[in-house]
Amino acid sequence: MASRGNKDIRTYPAIFSRSGKNIAVEFPDLPGCATFGTSEAEAVARAKEALEGFLYYSERDGDVIPVPTPFDKVQVRPGEAVSLVTVRMDIVREEEANKSVTKSVTLPNWLNKLAMEAKLNFSGILQEGLKKKLGV
Repeated sequence: MASRGNKDIRTYPAIFSRSGKNIAVEFPDLPGCATFGTSEAEAVARAKEALEGFLYYSERDGDVIPVPTPFDKVQVRPGEAVSLVTVRMDIVREEEANKSVTKSVTLPNWLNKLAMEAKLNFSGILQEGLKKKLGV
């Protein structure tokens, strides 16, 4: 279920249950991997995000990733439902690699004023300069 032939496509069962006005979601095979939503659609979307994050950081940190329990073997209590959640880890890795980060830059006030008057894009200029300096 997790990686039959393709370790980049991962599928895990999630247990959905009502918790007051929210829908709680937990992954029985992944300790601590849980979320909630205020609607079914939001709960499903957040379940996917939670699974992506859990698997990404587990991979990054070299943690052992548990094999998912087969769908028909997941035990639920009354009021709970099981749904399979599938993620594409190749896409998650690519998104993480291209995620922007915030950097604080110190420069003389006069230079900042000139750049602001010229309506220069500080982020773009910094990226261009770093790429040139690093040869990438």
